Amino acid sequence: MGKTMTMEDYKELIELYLKDPEHSNIPISDVAKALRKIAKSDHSAFNEYLQKIPNEYLGDIALELPEKYLKGVLNELESEDLVEALEELDSDDATDLIQDIEEIDKKKADEILSSINKEDREDIKRLKRYDEEEAGAHMQTELFSANIDETVQESIERLKSLKKEGELENVHQLYIVGTFGKLMFAIPLEDILTFDFNKTYKEIIKGHEEEFRPIFVHDSENIHEVAKIFREHDLSAIAVVNAQNELVGRITSDDIYDILQESATEQIYNLAGVDDEAEEEENIFEAGKKRGVWLFINLLTAILASFVIQMFDSTIQSYVALAVLMPIVASMGGNAGTQTLTVTVRQLALGDIELNNAKDTIKKEVLLSLANGFIFAFVLGLIAYLWFGESRLGFVIGASMIINLFMAGFFGAMIPLILKRLHIDPAVGSTVILTTVTDVVGFFSFLGLASIFLIR
Repeated sequence: MGKTMTMEDYKELIELYLKDPEHSNIPISDVAKALRKIAKSDHSAFNEYLQKIPNEYLGDIALELPEKYLKGVLNELESEDLVEALEELDSDDATDLIQDIEEIDKKKADEILSSINKEDREDIKRLKRYDEEEAGAHMQTELFSANIDETVQESIERLKSLKKEGELENVHQLYIVGTFGKLMFAIPLEDILTFDFNKTYKEIIKGHEEEFRPIFVHDSENIHEVAKIFREHDLSAIAVVNAQNELVGRITSDDIYDILQESATEQIYNLAGVDDEAEEEENIFEAGKKRGVWLFINLLTAILASFVIQMFDSTIQSYVALAVLMPIVASMGGNAGTQTLTVTVRQLALGDIELNNAKDTIKKEVLLSLANGFIFAFVLGLIAYLWFGESRLGFVIGASMIINLFMAGFFGAMIPLILKRLHIDPAVGSTVILTTVTDVVGFFSFLGLASIFLIR
């Protein structure tokens, strides 16, 4: 969808997809986007296309739809269709979809859940018990495993059967378990092809235990820590075990990609003071309300900065050049602080900064800001001197620049770290607090120094 598409283009895309969904090269996300666009202006066509989508692919498409359009899916389709769609999904996706449905219609969700096959129902109930931040909430129970005493041939035959029945996709590793399903080893799928199919895994692995030692996470581990492990080891999948080290599932790279994308989107929205869920829902009222809250807070902080300016009203009247140069100091401080804030929030999100070594981060950012402060103090001081022909004015604005950039660097690093310590998302509110600091300090230092050195 590189070009600007018309409604007819979106309908043509859906028609093309429906001709052969199994072999279509059209991404599911594009199909979902086209359905959203169609639903806005032609709800009857939206309903018609929903009826034509095979249940085998319906679940994947429904997962891509925001709540307002998912409501249309629930209203238009029979429960039997939704049950079949859920049963076609991997356990983690099925859990996500049933939870989305619960938020819209709890009664309908219970009806669907009670109608799916027992094995899938138990998997969904188990995954729903995990907190959203836990690794277990993002794992799928479908995986390829074998007992340590099993032969390679036996496990290969089982894999063939699972693939033929469509029970297993994206197989990357074989997980070897021992007594009571405890995870022992992990073998890359391509390595299995080199083994003697008549031997047991115990015979093959003997003497090579370290080579097949698995990388795994516990189901209670924070999902963002799991994402770090994926990045550090460049993994395509990772095993998940419970407190007894029993193999309970796996997390694949596509799930981690979705988590990182959602986290990045949330961080960007929060830094801008908008709510990601309200924006994604395309609801003007909700989006406006969420934005309005932060704009109101920003208004209060702007009034605070104005009070500081009012304190030096007579100083500004006595020296008009101050009014011309004053916004520069606040603007430079705000930009420098935002640079520090963005870097710190990102490093916190990626886990590159821990609270116990935060001192190094603060020191680095303060030194960077001070270095820039001295450079731009000289530049701006020289400009002020050449512009207004007053050396003392150049000194005042230069000194103010150093003070404000120092504070910008210090608070740009400190604010997200303090919020993190208080278990508050570092991105939420950081920008508003930082802007208040740089504006107040910038105006106060500039006008305060001016009243001392310029006004007699």
